[in-house]
Amino acid sequence: MGHNEAGSSPVLSDRVRINGVVTPVTLTAEGKLRWRENCLLIKKEVLGFLIKGSKIRIRAVKENGGGISCGGNTGVTVRRRSFTFEPLTQDSLRLWSQKLQEFIDSLGRPKRLFVFVNPYGGKKSASKIFIDSVKPLLDDANIDYTVQATKYQLHAKEVAKSLDILRYDGVVCVSGDGILVEVVNGLLEREDWDSAIKMPLGVIPAGTGNGMAKSLLDAVGQSCNASNATLAIIRGHKQLLDVATVSQGQNRFFSVLMLAWGLIADIDIESEKYRWMGSARINYYAIQRIFRLRRYDGCIKFVAAPGYETFGEPTDMEVETIDDVKSNFVQHKGYCGPTFHMKDFNRKIEGPFVSIWLHNVPWGGEDALAAPDAKFSDGYLDLVVIKDCPKLTLLSLMTELNKGGHVRSPYVLYFKVKAFVLEPGSRLDDPSKEGIIDVDGEVLARGKGTYKSDQKTLMTYNKLHIKVDQGLATVFSPTIP
Repeated sequence: MGHNEAGSSPVLSDRVRINGVVTPVTLTAEGKLRWRENCLLIKKEVLGFLIKGSKIRIRAVKENGGGISCGGNTGVTVRRRSFTFEPLTQDSLRLWSQKLQEFIDSLGRPKRLFVFVNPYGGKKSASKIFIDSVKPLLDDANIDYTVQATKYQLHAKEVAKSLDILRYDGVVCVSGDGILVEVVNGLLEREDWDSAIKMPLGVIPAGTGNGMAKSLLDAVGQSCNASNATLAIIRGHKQLLDVATVSQGQNRFFSVLMLAWGLIADIDIESEKYRWMGSARINYYAIQRIFRLRRYDGCIKFVAAPGYETFGEPTDMEVETIDDVKSNFVQHKGYCGPTFHMKDFNRKIEGPFVSIWLHNVPWGGEDALAAPDAKFSDGYLDLVVIKDCPKLTLLSLMTELNKGGHVRSPYVLYFKVKAFVLEPGSRLDDPSKEGIIDVDGEVLARGKGTYKSDQKTLMTYNKLHIKVDQGLATVFSPTIP
């Protein structure tokens, strides 16, 4: 038995008993575990190990039904596997245990997680997804976790505001996008928001809208499923995520996905009356809304990202006033968002509009590639504007959403902004009625005469400011193969 830390030489080379046969096994400095014709890459394929008596049970994942070989591929399916080694002496058992644990510890994987499970979202399958797909992998990886089922809207936000963040290495949301958004808002409303928002966040798709999970997994060519998302969390790789602050007077909301006004918001929110149809409700209602198309008065102003300064028209600086929104937040304990100066908003587009869609990540849902060029932490939001469009063309545009082809239409303006002001107006066909502003799948504001317009919302149907903070949050992320 020998061990050597240098270069690609073995860290540990030994003879152990496998299936009753004494077999040479090697652990390399790169974390490759080799025996006979097999090889496991600890970074990618090994979740953890367990000592049972004189044996070491290594728990791993096998992807895409292929053989066990170093590296593997991203695959579309994941199968749990275990391999049992029996070192020939107690000293050898201790040394194998020590070296395996040292390598796993060096990877920076999470050891303690706080897990939200939303039993009410989507098809109400989050609890089953957690038990069937998430829990077994976390157990295999020897991760301690605390599970909190959400009991009502904004429950996750309340918990996040008071969570003892020092006890955990990450917060995981087994849900659609809504729970993630609640957690971000809860963390940013804390007095210690600047350290709280650094808590890595994990997303496991189990809801109606799984835009964040789809965006993260699709970026590396992986299927959007609970197993792939859980493995990304276990492996502990992280990336930064932009956070947009939506503000109106003293009210603010922190967004990580998207803002919609006009056609997209109307379809998303008003189709709730057809929930009994399942996911088909979106397509069914989209057809209704397109053939009875609404156009809205209004104006958008923005700070264009570099390279996009030609979009829109110059604003009239002589009539603009400086509007420092941050000063309105003096009584808040949490994060106040960036400072806004109206003089910075030097471009504008005036209505009427069919649709405004502002995106932070590429996918708005598992079948809607809303903003194909969006990046997680570039410091910009991707803006999709439709001012006018023939109805049949608009219908074909909607069918292009699943692959992002809509942004190439001459009827669509698609560009990046650093900051944005929405001044929403009334409907052209009926000025007594206004629209809906939808942020991250929730209604932020309802205008006059809209669906459920009597319900209270966080903001009023009036001017909104949106500005993005580059890389403010952190998410667990699959690595690029």
